[in-house]
Amino acid sequence: MITAHAVELRVGARVLLEEATFRIAAGDRIGLVGRNGAGKTTLTKTLAGESLPTGGQITRAGEVGYLPQDPRTGDLDTLAMDRVLAARGLDTIVRGMREAETAMSSADDETRDAAMERYTKLEARFTAAGGYAAESEASRIASNLGLDERVLGQTIGTLSGGQRRRVELARILFSGVETLLLDEPTNHLDADSILWLRDYLKAYPGGFVVISHDTDLLRATVNKVFHLDANRGELDQYNLGWDAYLLQRETDEKRRKRERANTEKKASVLLAQADKMRAKATKAVAAQNMARRAERMLSSLEEVRASDKVARLRFPTPAPCGRTPLTASGLSKTYGSQEVFTDVGLAIDKGSRVVIVGLNGAGKTTLLRMLAGIDTPDTGEVRPGHGLKLGYYAQEHETLDQTRTVVENLRSAAPDLTDTQVRSVLGSFLFSGDDADKPVRVLSGGEKTRLALAALVVSAANVLLLDEPTNNLDPASREEILGALRSYEGAVVLVSHDEGAVEALNPERVVLLPDGIEDLWGPTYADLISLA
Repeated sequence: MITAHAVELRVGARVLLEEATFRIAAGDRIGLVGRNGAGKTTLTKTLAGESLPTGGQITRAGEVGYLPQDPRTGDLDTLAMDRVLAARGLDTIVRGMREAETAMSSADDETRDAAMERYTKLEARFTAAGGYAAESEASRIASNLGLDERVLGQTIGTLSGGQRRRVELARILFSGVETLLLDEPTNHLDADSILWLRDYLKAYPGGFVVISHDTDLLRATVNKVFHLDANRGELDQYNLGWDAYLLQRETDEKRRKRERANTEKKASVLLAQADKMRAKATKAVAAQNMARRAERMLSSLEEVRASDKVARLRFPTPAPCGRTPLTASGLSKTYGSQEVFTDVGLAIDKGSRVVIVGLNGAGKTTLLRMLAGIDTPDTGEVRPGHGLKLGYYAQEHETLDQTRTVVENLRSAAPDLTDTQVRSVLGSFLFSGDDADKPVRVLSGGEKTRLALAALVVSAANVLLLDEPTNNLDPASREEILGALRSYEGAVVLVSHDEGAVEALNPERVVLLPDGIEDLWGPTYADLISLA
């Protein structure tokens, strides 16, 4: 259980949350919502104990499992399965058992006997800790999240970003803690895994807080909704399911507006009367009292919720280029003994629209990184055409310098812009005042997405490489991206699980990984997007 009393959160001079009191107990299934940049990630990080509140107190009873938007994956040489088992401390025992098994095949009798004795002791500890049943449970959770035995047998460093995040989600769910804090858990999950996660959370015996822009997940799982209002800095708490919350929130807003209108009308009458009475000395005191009464009426009003601001996004007018600005041929990539893809080739023509489709781990992100010139293929080459100007959006935001501020990052992306122009662009992406001077490492996933998109806007790119550009965005910001995709005149190569993003792109061609098959886009491929 987590209890928060009079908690206040600030970033610089900006108040994210003012004196919120609440608790998360067993059976509380809470959806934490609010626009991008409202402070949802900051709040969950604070609840997890990874940062301190500006004011107030947070107490935790029992263990807490926290899935951040950009999860830490630990030692990159650790096997994925060991990372999951580490949630219950079983990984070290399993590694010891593997080492003992290897030593048991030694030709030296003394070494073999010592290994057998060590294995017996380790197996006893393993069994006492729930051992084989726990390992089976971990495998079952991982499998339902799209992680098969082959992936679990690989080291973390060889996995894609999507696979690493699912390993972390599996680890958190396997941990058996009393309270879960999940920040966008459906990112990188296919349709089947999302359905399984919904059922898992519905049956979860502890309490949890989930941040998600997947309204179907919220509708299916939550019995409370906390709305973090970015304009008021307040946490509106509703002990209702998702659909009932939406209705109640709309009713509350209508009530606020009606009450405000009535009170303002009454206060206006009182102030007008007070002004008339001030002209007579005998009624000056009464006029003053009447004016004070009007001011008290206005000061006691609940604020009407202002409309959430939305980043205004339009991709750049593409710089002039040749007929085929980007070509790749014979590309292949292998991590250790794991072949990702082989002999992949494609030609990106001026203004063409291509979507890359494949299951998680098929190499979609790897291919985009090769096209962007970040990763080197084992074989083959990427050839820039005449006038190529690339814009790359990375799903893990690795194009952003985490050590620099928001304004410094955009200034690097557009060195020809003046400081005033840079801050103007940032303002249109909701980075104003102190927010523009925050270091990138403290930004939420949604804020990093907005900054990365701002860098694209000032790039004048004629080929955009977009890797899951709608992840971490609230519905209004997502619609802005979809509109920008529809109107962009340059070439786009898109990787996305978002069917709406692919529909907005209106692709001409599809590349299927890991086989590298290229085909004309058609309705039959649309069904693969949510499964990929």
